[in-house]
Amino acid sequence: MEAVAATLYFVDLFGRELLLFAGIWFAVGLIDETAIDVLWLCLRIRGRGKAMPFHMPEGAPLRGPAAVLIPTWHEAAVIEQMIRSCRAAWPHRECFFYIGCYANDAGTITAATRGAGDDARVSLVVLPQHGPTTKADCLNGLFDALGRDEIERGHRVRFVVLHDAEDKVHPLALNLMDDRLERADFVQLPVIPELNPGSRWISGHYADEFAESHMKTLVVRDWLNVGLPAAGVGCAFKRDILVRIAETRGTHHPFAPECLTEDYELGLLVHELGGRSRFVRALDPTGHLIATREFFPATIKDAVRQKSRWLQGIAFQGWDRLGWSRSWAEAWMRLRDRRGPLTAVVLLAGYLVIVLWAFSGIAQFSGVYRPRLNAPLLEIIVATGLAGFIWRGLVRSAFSTALYGGAEGLRSVVRTPIANIITIIAARRALAAYLRTLRGGEPIWEKTSHYLYPVTKVRSREVPAK
Repeated sequence: MEAVAATLYFVDLFGRELLLFAGIWFAVGLIDETAIDVLWLCLRIRGRGKAMPFHMPEGAPLRGPAAVLIPTWHEAAVIEQMIRSCRAAWPHRECFFYIGCYANDAGTITAATRGAGDDARVSLVVLPQHGPTTKADCLNGLFDALGRDEIERGHRVRFVVLHDAEDKVHPLALNLMDDRLERADFVQLPVIPELNPGSRWISGHYADEFAESHMKTLVVRDWLNVGLPAAGVGCAFKRDILVRIAETRGTHHPFAPECLTEDYELGLLVHELGGRSRFVRALDPTGHLIATREFFPATIKDAVRQKSRWLQGIAFQGWDRLGWSRSWAEAWMRLRDRRGPLTAVVLLAGYLVIVLWAFSGIAQFSGVYRPRLNAPLLEIIVATGLAGFIWRGLVRSAFSTALYGGAEGLRSVVRTPIANIITIIAARRALAAYLRTLRGGEPIWEKTSHYLYPVTKVRSREVPAK
């Protein structure tokens, strides 16, 4: 019995040490998030940060030609609908579409060809190399094709738009980006995850994360005038800034083929080169957000694959490739971007504490063990952590409610542990993949597969529709 008691004592002691570690770092994260909350609230009180009306006839002429680059790999299920929808939403004669396919992806090539029809604005670019390489490498192939067409036409495009094969674009998005690029070099529009009825809990956690990020965090970053991470969809870059980025790389390509999150890196490079970045939230005349909509992964496996790529590209490669900044605001935002692996460790420690204390509690209830540790500090940590958890849950629920309604706001609370588990697994996978590249391995474009295409609209609840 004494051996059992001694074992339980050390289990209890280990749990308390884990709690101390997790509690301290959770408190640091809570301070960080609360600072963003306070800044956002100040902006809203001052009347800033709200989505403003944008009135312009659909299909109105652009200020200059635009090119939409769409890289693909195994997207036969959605690319035909995407191209047809994009052509219909953006009928502008001065808008050109470039669809990147690989020679060993016959299904996507066939579907993209059907989607293009006889529209002369659409160019299907079949890359000579077999795929997948990386998304950035595919984008560079499209950029080369654009350059050849510019020489043939005798004029250059004014700006370049990035989209993925599963995106549903808004009819006014192109004109909105065109308008805001008069005063900026890079524009990012909101991304709205569609609610997958077959995956409310896994796919749905993206809705919670993007609602908070694209209604609050990016609004604050835009106000702080720091580097804005491009989402890779619903974003536009002036042609000139892409050329400048390519020149800094010493190549003709603005996208880094070895980078797994080239969109994120591109957005921050615009700021480093002195360019102006804007995050734009606007409403169409019917009260809908002008945004990009898409379905996100519906299974744990696909969500882990996607998030591990994000973590590897942003946290590990971002640290290596972009470094830090002397600006306190920029350094703060980069630290926030790269905290994913640490967050996963803290979450894992927190869940281990729950398991260990449950085991210890059962032992106490059965009379096998009596705790001998007195730690008032841990009680404070637990109380602070609980209060912080409630606050964070309320904030996330509020933003999900604002975009999707009260039912999804309530579901967001239940989805939080699911999101945490995905983060923990993805962080381990990202670290393993990053260490493999340090040993000379090539980065791999682990794209998730898409099978659903959006058909509905999401109404903003910030203002009543007209």
